[in-house]
Amino acid sequence: MGSTADKVSGHTNQVVGNIKQGVGEAVGSEELQVKGAVQELKGDAQVAVGNVKEKVKEGATKAAEEINRTL
Repeated sequence: MGSTADKVSGHTNQVVGNIKQGVGEAVGSEELQVKGAVQELKGDAQVAVGNVKEKVKEGATKAAEEINRTL
């Protein structure tokens, strides 16, 4: 998965997880609240992975440009 896809999936999981937590709280379901929190954390991790992939790609591009400039 590319960095953008990771970020989109991550943000989606964050939103859905947050909604599950709210619904769980509203209906008194501790299980739904926990599942929502877990999904939100999964989303946080996916966004972080997307950010890392983006930075690695930027670094590789800069390195390649520098190598090409010196050749």
